[in-house]
Amino acid sequence: MSNSETRNIIEAALLAAGKSLSLSELCSLFDEIQRPSTAAVRAAIEALALEYAQRPIEIQETGAGFRIQVRRQYAAAVSRLWPERPQRYSRALLETLALIAYRQPITRAEIEAVRGVAVNPNIVRTLLERQWIRVVGHRDLPGRPELLGTTRDFLEYFGLKSLDDLPPLAQLRSLGDIDPQFELPVDGAADEGASAVGYETAAPESADEESAEADLADNEEDAADAPRPSGLVAAPSDVSD
Repeated sequence: MSNSETRNIIEAALLAAGKSLSLSELCSLFDEIQRPSTAAVRAAIEALALEYAQRPIEIQETGAGFRIQVRRQYAAAVSRLWPERPQRYSRALLETLALIAYRQPITRAEIEAVRGVAVNPNIVRTLLERQWIRVVGHRDLPGRPELLGTTRDFLEYFGLKSLDDLPPLAQLRSLGDIDPQFELPVDGAADEGASAVGYETAAPESADEESAEADLADNEEDAADAPRPSGLVAAPSDVSD
């Protein structure tokens, strides 16, 4: 089989899948007799990436494999295809998810100690249902509290290859669309990668904010029904820039 034919099959599969495909999944597309090596498949993907250099779509490697997605600068325009149900994420959910991502494994009590307020059980339930987080173990303390960590689906949704690709916390100060309110670490407090990160304790929410959190379940259900970007719109545009 020619290199161009291999490239065409891989491109068609990535366009049709609407999600990331691993190298093994891409290799399985071919008959056993004509099946290219893993190195050949990766080379074909790299060739496609070069072809897309001047196009509004790109190939992104995530923790789950490779996907074709809209480039970040065009994501806002493409998102108008779904104007009726924009995604909404509460401040509390974003704070909780960020703490889990940067300080995992972490218990609910440790999240509460950083945020200064009790963790709304609806937040954890929502994150578990979306499979963005999972229970990775238990702390060796009375009651054996659950340790929470992120999942491969978390990496896939936000377009990350690994936890090492998480943006530096300092960048999150400029996220106008999300506007996370958790306290960022003091200078020099952050460790490399996704290891433990030093946070200042967040001040307790106001009464208005607590009232807003009480409506979290309804808001999150609305967000869950909204069309997610999948492999076609670059989800990381709201997180990593």
